[in-house]
Amino acid sequence: MRGIAVLKRLCAGFAFGAGLAFASALAHQGLASEIEVLDARLSATDDGVALAADFSFELGPRLAEIVTNGVPLYFAVEFELTRPRWYWFDEKTANRRLELRLSYHALSRQYRLSTGVLQQNYPTLEEALKVLRRVRNWTVVDRSVGLSEANYEAAVRMRLDLALLPRPFQVSALTSRELTLESPWRRFTFRPTPAMTAPPSAPVEAREPKEAEQK
Repeated sequence: MRGIAVLKRLCAGFAFGAGLAFASALAHQGLASEIEVLDARLSATDDGVALAADFSFELGPRLAEIVTNGVPLYFAVEFELTRPRWYWFDEKTANRRLELRLSYHALSRQYRLSTGVLQQNYPTLEEALKVLRRVRNWTVVDRSVGLSEANYEAAVRMRLDLALLPRPFQVSALTSRELTLESPWRRFTFRPTPAMTAPPSAPVEAREPKEAEQK
């Protein structure tokens, strides 16, 4: 009987230790797959309101292998601007998305970062990631949008868009966090300056001198 009791205690201790190891592995894996929003700020430009943001993350071995083998990775930077209203639903002032494509070209042995029609090549993956982690001069609120002199809630995040990966990788992402890379929403209060709330100036119409009109 004593031997059976000792065996039960040993099994319980082994199960507890295995559970801790498994939980620790999951926690480590979760930390490795997170993006951190280090900083986010808004400023006035001629086109409206622009966002500058800094992110911190590393590509895990699996994602680095995927992009080096020629499969592009698509990162999405998402921005929302909301004006809280106590008497009604919050006003959704802006909702923007910036798509950044990271790829590798075997012929030139260079990594390429592109958005829209703009693209730039880099000799190493780390140099491409250094640029990917910094968003600058991204117009998130057009000049034509009327902003009020009130407090707004701004939110920004970055994530790897799994929906744009080939189907086999999408299936693998369901069971493996190695292919998951995203940040939580970073929220901050934003109050427009008088320059941001001023309506855009109307174009001045050219008119001929009165003498020319009389002729």
